[in-house]
Amino acid sequence: MKQEKVQIGNIPAVLYGSNQDKVYLFVHGKHSNKEEAVDFAGIAENSGYQVLSFDLPEHGERKGQEYKCTVQNGINDLVIVYTFIINKYKSISLYACSLGAYFSLAAFKNIEFRNSLFISPILDMERLIQNMMIWSNTTEDELKKRGEIETSFGETLSWDYYQFVKNHPIEKWNNKTFILYGGNDNLTERDVLNSFAEKYKCNVDIFDGGEHYFHTPEQLGYLGNWVRKVI
Repeated sequence: MKQEKVQIGNIPAVLYGSNQDKVYLFVHGKHSNKEEAVDFAGIAENSGYQVLSFDLPEHGERKGQEYKCTVQNGINDLVIVYTFIINKYKSISLYACSLGAYFSLAAFKNIEFRNSLFISPILDMERLIQNMMIWSNTTEDELKKRGEIETSFGETLSWDYYQFVKNHPIEKWNNKTFILYGGNDNLTERDVLNSFAEKYKCNVDIFDGGEHYFHTPEQLGYLGNWVRKVI
């Protein structure tokens, strides 16, 4: 499969597949990188799509930069990348994982995609941050006072991030959306998934043996078969 490195401003990206008039914008999740799109791109190419994937802030080739992976910066980068491709293709679709799905919901509320595929999406960031505060025995008052708190499970709680999320809830999404959800997902609760799917009329596939991060051979096999069905 053809792979072409692309630089979009300060954002390193890779374009997979031969020239087509249809493209999937691939938005990876936390602790991942643009190269994770390669398996999806192989399936997408067989269906007549190219795939453009890029590194989120502090991921892949952008590790070590002072540009943080905040929701504000995530939105900014997604808009930049979308602007880069909008006039190059007749059809643009979206494939987004976990945190990438949340960034996409925040950045693309006024954008209409041909198709949207969400894998283990974060659908309610405010709820997730509140849960992480509970897990780390942190109160809102304490977080406000300290600004940032490092947790024992490797996440940094940020008051500014939390306030942005609270003040900018996801209230609009007008895209045909397919969601793959692991039955053992510990970040997006089932009631959050159900509420979002009902509100925006999403098609949901629940893999009981799945976790938030699909990584075992069985989970990846299920993911691949799901993609082939919905793409």
